[in-house]
Amino acid sequence: MRALISVSDKSGIENFAKELVALGYEIISTGGTYNKLKEAGIAVIEANEVTKFPECFEGRVKTLNPYIHGGILHRRDKQSHLDQAKELGVEGIDLVCVNLYPFKATIEKTDDFEEIIENIDIGGPAMVRSAAKNFDSVIIVTDVADYDLVLNNLKNNTNTVEFRRDMMIKAYEHTAAYDAMIANYMNKRFNNAMGAKQFIVGSKVFDTRYGENPHQKGALYEFDNQFTSKFITLKGEASFNNMGDISGAAKIAAAFGKEPAVCIVKHGNPCGFAIKDNLFDSYVEALKCDPVSAFGGVVAVNGIVDKELAIKMNEIFLEVVFAAQITPEAQEVFASKKRIKLFEQGTQYLELANDTYDFKRVDGGFVYQDADFVEEDEVRNAELKSTRQATQQEIKDMEIAYKIASLTKSNCVVYVKNSAMVAVGMGMTSRVDASKAALRKAEDMGLDVSGAVLASEAFFPFRDSIDEANKAGVKCVIEPGGSIRDDEIIEAANEYNMALYFSGKRHFLH
Repeated sequence: MRALISVSDKSGIENFAKELVALGYEIISTGGTYNKLKEAGIAVIEANEVTKFPECFEGRVKTLNPYIHGGILHRRDKQSHLDQAKELGVEGIDLVCVNLYPFKATIEKTDDFEEIIENIDIGGPAMVRSAAKNFDSVIIVTDVADYDLVLNNLKNNTNTVEFRRDMMIKAYEHTAAYDAMIANYMNKRFNNAMGAKQFIVGSKVFDTRYGENPHQKGALYEFDNQFTSKFITLKGEASFNNMGDISGAAKIAAAFGKEPAVCIVKHGNPCGFAIKDNLFDSYVEALKCDPVSAFGGVVAVNGIVDKELAIKMNEIFLEVVFAAQITPEAQEVFASKKRIKLFEQGTQYLELANDTYDFKRVDGGFVYQDADFVEEDEVRNAELKSTRQATQQEIKDMEIAYKIASLTKSNCVVYVKNSAMVAVGMGMTSRVDASKAALRKAEDMGLDVSGAVLASEAFFPFRDSIDEANKAGVKCVIEPGGSIRDDEIIEAANEYNMALYFSGKRHFLH
């Protein structure tokens, strides 16, 4: 039996090779892997002894050779293949262990195109694909984490075709993801990231119990280990819908740096938000906005949930609490609620992935775009259009309302007063309807909107939204501007002695 080992990530490779030798394998290797194994005292054959051809072109060609690929690819169940292998002097290779040149690490550390090109693996993917194609006879290993699994199967005589098939699937996932990464990088560099093909690759984290509905299957996939490294399950099982709500709530709660922000979300929409002096007060104020909708909702906490906060949160049914951390004492408090789900990041504050690109499923495909972000100075640099200027508190409220509006389904308006959301209207077909719906809800909740700041993620097409805001006592408005009736909006604001700011940037979320 022979094993070909050629890896960029050499962690654990010495022990793996030693164990293979003990199981009766001859080891073939190349370049740095060969040197490492030889230095470790492991019997190893250099690949050029098998290929009968030296490595050439500065290592670009090492294993692209019939003695390598013939050894991997010939079928052991066909006598004609076995006869031809014998005739050609091709010896079988029964295990291939390859992981590829670190292309991702290279593009993260340098913009030198020549270095980037040289870190595109050619021989590695070819060997992986060859071994995967012939999985009926060959074990293909592409993941360091699988070394023990492979050895256990070899030692326990459980090297079944089903096991090799699983390794084959993983191998093709590995090369597909690798090629997708290269293609996406080249399109980003030369085609503004909008090439003829777009590849979206995620790694599975876990299955959800089902999808949006019980008859649908679902699973969570991640980019760049965001959930593997920053999503810790403390209690319960995250559902498909939970993950959407957690993402929406966390984006809003984390949008304010290290501020003690709390966001409550129901069915993907914020129904409570506040930033007060501490997380306890922030939660109390956030809950006031819409305690009815908050029942069974998802709460994102930009910080650490302690026992005191947990006791307060436990007064109503919350489906999910997601925080930077939830202390053991707080977890004990939540233990009395069977249905609550607890997740944390294991950080001091919520940390977003801040994905560079965004996409949305449409019938027959998807639309793809640069991700939308609210710049830190967007509100501070907004242009004053009215006679009256905002107070310092109103400026802070503008920043809160504007960010929430930008992260909430259009058409959307957000009312914020004293650093807490007091009304929100979202997902409406008319902006004035969104304004009215928000105010009706605030009235139902007994909340005083007078003196609040109003933010809209897109321009007001007519002055009627300003008229409604005035009736509610709003004294400050921020919106992008850009309507053909902007002059009417400005006139209305001055008529009501409102402060009016145009940010100059629309933030639709459809």
